[in-house]
Amino acid sequence: MEVHATTRFARMSPQKVREVARQIQGLPAEEAVQLLRFIPRKSARILGKTLASAIANAENNHNLSSSELVVVSATVNQGPVIKRSMPAARGSAHPIHKSLSHVRVALGSATK
Repeated sequence: MEVHATTRFARMSPQKVREVARQIQGLPAEEAVQLLRFIPRKSARILGKTLASAIANAENNHNLSSSELVVVSATVNQGPVIKRSMPAARGSAHPIHKSLSHVRVALGSATK
């Protein structure tokens, strides 16, 4: 059985979130929560909230114990891009692209 949680439109570029997401794949859920707590990045907070939501989904909706859960996958996809412009020299403007991410964390039961 696989349980997942999704955070959509997270205000961070997917590349920055993927760097942290790679570190938690394959870890037990409780160990992944502890690891994310000590990573000093905004992307770790986003992934931590998503992981906590996935654990809550498993406990409340599927009656699974959090000690038996393993992070099967943590995927980060490109969301829409917010386009802005910044004033530049001589009356011109430079484009600014603000990336958004869709984060999905899937948990499964550990096979013993």
